[in-house]
This record gives sequence, structure tokens and C-alpha cells, in this order.
Amino acid sequence: LLQGKLFDSTITDEGTWTLEDRKLIRIVLMKTNRDAGNCWTSLLENEYAADPWVQDQMQRKLTLERFQRENPGFDFSGAEISGNYSKGGPDFSNLEK
Repeated sequence: LLQGKLFDSTITDEGTWTLEDRKLIRIVLMKTNRDAGNCWTSLLENEYAADPWVQDQMQRKLTLERFQRENPGFDFSGAEISGNYSKGGPDFSNLEK
């Protein structure tokens, strides 16, 4: 069915697949590196590229998750990301606290 090399590594023990209605195989993979700067552009190297709108939504979601991890006291429910969020958004790690 699928042949090729995955875009990046996954956690083997976390992968699952299910057969639905004897005709749909649903595969769930857990990426090893799930940070905002590591948004896969395709499932396999050079194949099955994500739709550009879907890719944009994935980057927004991962960037929001990053901000939530970095700022645990803030409520990000209902927040939206705009501006420079590709590859995980701006890096604030070297700013003085």
C-alpha cells in the first residue's frame, strides 16, 4: 500500500492502526520530535505532501502548544497565532527574564 521512507522518526511503541468497515486503514504515528519547528511537510520523503492550508494549521497548533509549555501560567484557550509562526515561531530563549 505505502512504500517509502517516513519524513522523520516516530516512536515505535506508540503507533497504532485500525481497520474500519473492512476498507479503511487508519494509521496513527507519534513523532519522536514533536516541537513546533518540526512540522512534517509530507508523510513520506517526497510523497503525500500535506495540503498547504492543513500544513499552516498544523504549524499554528504546534506553535501554540510551544507557547503553552513555555508559559504555564497563561491561559491560551481561544488564542490564535498570527505573524511569524512558521518553524515554531520566534525564539525568545535568549531574552533576559
